[in-house]
Amino acid sequence: MTYMKFLLAPLCSAMFLMSGCTKGNLSSDSTIALSNFPVDGASLPYDIIRDDLVDNKTRKQLEIRNGGYGSAMTAHPTKNNQFYALTDRGPNATYTGVAEHNLGKGKRFPVPEYTPRIGLFELTLNGQVRLVEDILLKRPDGTLITGLPNSSALGGTGETPYDALGLPILENPDRPYDPSLNPIRLDDYGLDGEGLVALKDGSFWVSDEYGPHMVHFDNTGREIERINPFTADIRSKYTIPSEFSNRRANRGMEGLAITPDEKVLVGIMQSTMFNPNKSVKNLDLTRIVTVNLETGAIGQYLYRQVKNQNANSEIVALNEHEFLVIERDGSFLNGGPKGKRKANPLAQKHVYRIDLNTGTNLEKLTLKDNLAQNEELGLTVGGRTLEQVVKAEGWNVLEKLGIEPVSKTLVVDMVAEVDYPHDKMEGLWLIDQNRLGVLNDDDFATWSSAGKLEQKMLSGDIIDSAKLYIVDVNLTKKESSE
Repeated sequence: MTYMKFLLAPLCSAMFLMSGCTKGNLSSDSTIALSNFPVDGASLPYDIIRDDLVDNKTRKQLEIRNGGYGSAMTAHPTKNNQFYALTDRGPNATYTGVAEHNLGKGKRFPVPEYTPRIGLFELTLNGQVRLVEDILLKRPDGTLITGLPNSSALGGTGETPYDALGLPILENPDRPYDPSLNPIRLDDYGLDGEGLVALKDGSFWVSDEYGPHMVHFDNTGREIERINPFTADIRSKYTIPSEFSNRRANRGMEGLAITPDEKVLVGIMQSTMFNPNKSVKNLDLTRIVTVNLETGAIGQYLYRQVKNQNANSEIVALNEHEFLVIERDGSFLNGGPKGKRKANPLAQKHVYRIDLNTGTNLEKLTLKDNLAQNEELGLTVGGRTLEQVVKAEGWNVLEKLGIEPVSKTLVVDMVAEVDYPHDKMEGLWLIDQNRLGVLNDDDFATWSSAGKLEQKMLSGDIIDSAKLYIVDVNLTKKESSE
């Protein structure tokens, strides 16, 4: 049985590192690696974190893998054969405690001490993917963060963390729960990372599904600064609009990009925010926020999804105003863990090209008629949030007020391109104007039913794994409009 307590030591591969690659100028080694890459993709390497638990469905041994790097992906700033990939908060399952251990709805964390991390990967000459380095994320004092939830004041949504046995995770595990003397264990530096940017100076920006927070880490993974919607957070360099704190649980700032001049961060929310509450859940209205890192200037735009409750899973900059966005649903082409009866031939796994210049910047909109800015809810129309307006009357009301979402054009349909079998298409690597890398989140090879852990299966006896696909595109021209 295996249970690796922290996975503290960075995993370094003793391998031949290809050098001399710069973006836009492929070396001969990079050209060979790309030309040898398999059409049906290549899985990222993984270790087994623990295998001492039992699959609730099959009653067989359950492998929890590390793994989990597909929450976000970004190009290495100078080496075309390398990319960075991000894990989220670690393996988890929706769970509500039972009997005397019931402290409310939350998440079961089978590895509660897991440290979120950034992996540096490279393509090899024979078309495989190797792990070069693990960068574990740390607090400003250098101690390791966890993936446990934040407190409510800093973006937590009241999730109670439970361990593998279903016991609440407490500040002192050797003493009984007491809300004052021994409360549940939270981590205000904890991240459920979903967006990743790598800068030329070796540092990173990460966005998450908690706060949402946008956190700057140095090249060793130590926190430098952060940006979020909480004015009382003394750690914040800048503050984004308060309405972003109304994010839907587990659907926060799923994608993060930076303009090529490294001056403006661009974050995209996964799904419709609960603005003002969950009554607007079933919508296609999502939001993009921009932050000028030099001046603190904020921009905000609307993005309209193809289907209600879709997921925007990644954003990558093409230039200062055009970006690529992954928009997907949560279904499996071949049924995934739920079997063939849940196969969905219409599974949506798309990459779109968007242009911020075509959308209305809500932060610069002239307030007239019944438009107003609310401190907690953002732009309102007659006292209603934009989400409430669209739910009640449709997008045409916003259009009449001069509020337009950004334009979008389809770049690639991954189901049509490669019979994409995964549910979570979440990583996007801009290799050049003719090639994109696409990566899925395998959820540490875990799944859950009714809060109980199972192996995440794609079909038959195939366990889901983080798998990189490289597809041909043409980014020199725009495709047909959606």
